[in-house]
Amino acid sequence: MIIRKKWTFVVVAAVAYQAIFAPIGTPEADAAGSSDYTTKYRVYHNDAALKEFASESSAIAYAKRFTYTHVEKIANREWIWDNLPRYKVYENGVTSGGREFRTLYEAKQFAGKVRFAQIRDLEKPGFVQSAYPNYQMYQGDKTLANWSFATLAEAKKAAKAYSNIHIIELATNQWIWDNLSAAQEDTQRKAEPKYGIITENTPASAPEYSFLLDAIRASAKVPGSSVVNTATGQIIHNNKPSFNVIQSGPVVASYHSIQSAIAYAKTLSGASVVKNGLTWWTNSPYLAVYQGDKKLNAFHTRKSAVAFAASYTGSVVMTSDFRPLWNNMKKLQLLAWNGTSRTSAVLEQISQTQGLDVDSPTWFELSSADGTITDSSDPALVEELKTSGIKLTPLVSNQFDAALTSAFLSDPAAMNKFITTLVRRLSELRVEGVNVDFEGMAGKDRALYTEFIRNLTGAAHKAGLTVSIDLPRGDVKWDLKTAYDTAALAQIVDMIMIMAYDQHWKGSDEAGSVAELTWVEDGVKQFLAYGVPRSKLMLGIPFYVREWRVDASGNLVDNKAIYMSDLPRVIAENGATRTYDAIAGQWKYMYAGSDGYTHVFWAETADTVKARVAIAKKYDLAGIAAWRLGYEQAELWTMLLQQK
Repeated sequence: MIIRKKWTFVVVAAVAYQAIFAPIGTPEADAAGSSDYTTKYRVYHNDAALKEFASESSAIAYAKRFTYTHVEKIANREWIWDNLPRYKVYENGVTSGGREFRTLYEAKQFAGKVRFAQIRDLEKPGFVQSAYPNYQMYQGDKTLANWSFATLAEAKKAAKAYSNIHIIELATNQWIWDNLSAAQEDTQRKAEPKYGIITENTPASAPEYSFLLDAIRASAKVPGSSVVNTATGQIIHNNKPSFNVIQSGPVVASYHSIQSAIAYAKTLSGASVVKNGLTWWTNSPYLAVYQGDKKLNAFHTRKSAVAFAASYTGSVVMTSDFRPLWNNMKKLQLLAWNGTSRTSAVLEQISQTQGLDVDSPTWFELSSADGTITDSSDPALVEELKTSGIKLTPLVSNQFDAALTSAFLSDPAAMNKFITTLVRRLSELRVEGVNVDFEGMAGKDRALYTEFIRNLTGAAHKAGLTVSIDLPRGDVKWDLKTAYDTAALAQIVDMIMIMAYDQHWKGSDEAGSVAELTWVEDGVKQFLAYGVPRSKLMLGIPFYVREWRVDASGNLVDNKAIYMSDLPRVIAENGATRTYDAIAGQWKYMYAGSDGYTHVFWAETADTVKARVAIAKKYDLAGIAAWRLGYEQAELWTMLLQQK
C-alpha cells in the first residue's frame, strides 16, 4: 500500500540544514511572532463577495470605493456597515440608480430640481413626499411631456405662448379651459369630421365629430371609450381610468386621479398604484426573500429581511427592482485527489461520489531538471466528465525530490519550458486548471518557488486556467525555514489546499492520530493568521489512518496505512476495543495481534469527517479536499452532499 510522502518527515529531517538558508523579515515572520493577519471582515458588492480584511476600518475604507456595498463580520455574518440607499426619487413612476440617496436631505436636494418628484423611504410604506401633475396642456391633437402642470394658473401662463390650446384636468379627465375664440370653435365644428369614439371591443367607425371638445364630451358618456383621430389612427383622449390599484398582482380598482388612487391604496396592505406599467406609488415592501423562484416573504427593512433569509438555505434578499442584496447560497466545494492517472480507476472512484465539484487525477510530473514533463493525461476522461458538472484540475508533482527541484528552480530556461509545456497541454485538454503538489523541497528555494508559482499562475491565467497549490499544515516554529512562503503564495494563486494530515506519519517516534481535530483547527487558524483569504483556502482531510505496532515494553515497532473503508473489517476481525480520545476527537482502537504486538490506531469515520467539515464551515473556508478517492466508503458521500 502506497501513501504519498508528506512534508512533515522532510522538515523534521532537514530543519537544521534549511535554517541556514531561510529568509527573514517576511510577513510570515510577523505572523509567527505577534501579528495576526486573519481576515475578520468581508466586503460585498450587492450579494457578491469582493474582498476580505483583517480590520474593520480597512474593510469599510475599501467598501466606500463602490456603490451598493456592505461589510460583514465573517465569523457570524453580522452586518456592520453599508452604503445602500435609504431613499429613492421617482418622477411619475420613473427612477434610476442615480436617483438613490443615503439621506433624506440628499433626496430632497435632488427632488428640488425635478418638476414632479416623489421621494420614497425604502424602509417604510408609502412615499415621504410627492408632487404630481394635475393639468395637461394640448395644442389640438398634440401634447408634450413637459406640458404637465401642478396648477391651472401655471398651465394658463404657459398657454399664452401658443394658439389652439386646451387644458385637461387630470383628476376628472375633462377639457376645462381653452384659448379658442367663439369664431375659432365654430370654424373647427364646420371642418371635415375626423374624430371617432371607440371602445375596447368596438373598432373605429366613421368620424362623427369635427371639434375635439365635442368628441371628448361624447366619449365621457361611454365608459372605457377613447377618442381617435381616424385620419392618423392616433388616440387623442382616453376615457379609461389610467391609474390602477393593484394588490398582490390583480387590479382591484382604477381611477383617473392619482390622488384618489393613492387614497384607496393606502387602505390596503401591499398595494401599488400603477400607470402604463410604472409604479407611481406603493406601500409594498422594497425587499423580498426568494428561494429559487419562490417568493417566501417581503420586508420593509434590510435587517428583518436578512434575519428571515438566514433561516432558509439558498435564499436571496432581493430589492423590488430585482437587485440582490444578500444571499446564503454559498456551498462548500468538494475536491478530491485520485492518486492515479488511470482513467478507468478515476472513473470508478468518481462513480462512488456524490456532490464532488473538482477532481484531480495525477497526470503530470517534473521528470528532469531541464523542465521536461511526464504527461499521463487522457483527453477521453475530459470528454467523459463534460456533462457531469465535475471540474478537472489535474495534479502536477515534483517527485518530492529536493535535489531535482532545486536544480530545476535555479534554471530560468527550465522553468519557462515547464510552464509553457504544461499550460499548452492544459489548454488543449480544456480542463479547469492545475493543482501543484511540490513537496520535499529545500528551504533555500523559498524565493525561487514563489517566483515559479507567480510565473506559472500568470501564464495559466492568460490561458483562462486556475492554479491551486497544496501546502503542508506546518508549524509556526519552523514554517519560515521551509520553501513555502504561505503569505506570498496566497496573494498569487486561486486556491490553497492545506494538507491537514500526517500529524503522525510513517517516521514518527510516537503513535498518534493522522490528524487530531485540535491540531487541524489550529492549523486552519495559523493559515488564516498568515493572511490567507478564507475564500482561497480548502481544508485537506484524510481518508486513511495509520496503524501502529507496539511491543511489550511500549516501544514502537513499525506502522502501516489503512484505508478508511477497511476499518470496520479490521475492528471486527480482531475484536478491537476502543476508548475516546477527546483531544484527537476520535476513537482510539487497540487489539492484541497474533504477531505478539499490540496494534493501535485512531479511527477515521463519517463522524470525524463530518467534524472536519464543521471546522471548514466554522472558519468559512472555500471547501474541503480529500486524500484520496478509493480509500473511503461510498456511503460517506451521502453525508458530504448533505453537509454542502
